[in-house]
Amino acid sequence: MFGFTEEQITAFGMTFGVGGLMLYMLFIIAQLAWESKAGKFGFFVMMLGLAFGMVGFVAKYMIQWIMNIK
Repeated sequence: MFGFTEEQITAFGMTFGVGGLMLYMLFIIAQLAWESKAGKFGFFVMMLGLAFGMVGFVAKYMIQWIMNIK
């Protein structure tokens, strides 16, 4: 499709598509914390849980990048 291979489309979707969904989840979690009046600690705990998932997502691509260099 449009000169792209299936692998290129999948790589684009996995990086930008999932990255966009993570930013949307950040908005959702912040909205939930605001509406529930979770306070500073509750907000921190909710964002910490989301941050672990984001760090894992970024770490996967960093590990792949390092392995492809060698």
